[in-house]
Amino acid sequence: MSNARDGSRSAQRPNRWVPWAKVVVFLLALAPLLRLVVYGLTDQLGANPVEFITRSTGTWTLVMLCITLAVTPVRRMTGMAWLLRFRRMLGLFTCFYAALHFATYFWLDQWFDWASILRDVTGKRPFITVGFVAFVLMTLLAITSPHAVMRRLGGRRWQRLHRAIYAIAVLSILHYWWMKAGKNDLAEPLIYAIVVAGLLGARVIWALRRPLRRQP
Repeated sequence: MSNARDGSRSAQRPNRWVPWAKVVVFLLALAPLLRLVVYGLTDQLGANPVEFITRSTGTWTLVMLCITLAVTPVRRMTGMAWLLRFRRMLGLFTCFYAALHFATYFWLDQWFDWASILRDVTGKRPFITVGFVAFVLMTLLAITSPHAVMRRLGGRRWQRLHRAIYAIAVLSILHYWWMKAGKNDLAEPLIYAIVVAGLLGARVIWALRRPLRRQP
C-alpha cells in the first residue's frame, strides 16, 4: 500500500515544478533575442549588422526546431511524459525566431522591395524559395496550435496537419545548405542535417517496429 502511495507521489512531483520550469524555459528561449537587443544597443553587431541578425535568427530557428523535434524521442527513451508539456511552447518559439529571420530579410535586407522579394521567392534564389515555404508551413502550425483549434479540427486531422513539422525540418536544412553552399561552407549545415536525420530516423524506426493492428 505504501509503495503505491510512493509511486503516486513520485509521479505527481514533476507536475509541481513543470509550471516553474516553463517559466525558466521561456526566459532561456528569449535569451538569444535579448542578446541581439543588447548587441544592437551597444554597437556590437559587427561590420555587417544585417548579416549578423539574419545569421543569428536563422541559427536559433534551427536550434529551436531541433530541440522541439527532440522532445518526443527523449520522452520515449526516458519515459518522462511531462516533457510533452514543453513541446508547444518550443514550437512557437521556433516560429517566432523564423518570423524574426524573415522580417530581417523583408525589412532590413530588402527594405520591402516587393518586386525583388517576389523574384527571390519564385525561384531566383532557390534557398529563399524553400525557406519561405518552410516559414509558411511553420506559421500554419503556429496558428493551429491552440487547443480550441485542435478541438475544432478534430484530433486525427490536427495530428496529420502537424506532421508537416517533418517537411519543415527537411526544408529548413535544405534552405541552410543551399545558402552556405554558395559560400562553399557546409560544415554547420552538415551538423544540423545529421541531427535532424537522427531525430526523424528515430521516428521512422519506431513506426516500423510498431505492431500492425489485426484486421477484423
